Amino acid sequence: MTTESNIILNSVQVNQKIKRIAYQIYESNSNEKEVIIAGIIGNGFVFAEKLVETLKEISTLKATICQVNINKKKPLDPITTSLQVKDYKNKSLVLVDDVLNSGTTLIYGVKHFLDVPLKRFKTAVLVNRNHKKYPIKADFKGVSLSTSIKEHIQIDFSEKGAKAYLV
Repeated sequence: MTTESNIILNSVQVNQKIKRIAYQIYESNSNEKEVIIAGIIGNGFVFAEKLVETLKEISTLKATICQVNINKKKPLDPITTSLQVKDYKNKSLVLVDDVLNSGTTLIYGVKHFLDVPLKRFKTAVLVNRNHKKYPIKADFKGVSLSTSIKEHIQIDFSEKGAKAYLV
């Protein structure tokens, strides 16, 4: 159950983090004409869509959305994307997820894109937990938290706004 007492980020704070990450993506790609924002299916894709909306508001950079379809329970299953490889080959790409927990989903997402020559490759998460089992880091992050192994982070994106909870 989520209550006001376990909110990590309220709607205003989530929007501020999205805007700040969008500015960081823009700054690191200021010499590019286009950046691919590849969101991992689920909340990662919703977060990616919000980043693309914000990038379009704050910059002239062409931001193209891409959905990364990965089975989070079986990350070794084949990974597919909504764009063809030729659409992101030799371009700057940011792989996006909502929470960096153990790093499993993000590392397998990274592995997928390593087979394609990219101009630049970065990662972005809204919440970075410090319990990784893989050597993966988020280049752009909204907030970093040291939580216990039993605690989990849940992001709720809704029409009314978004919130991050500790559950």
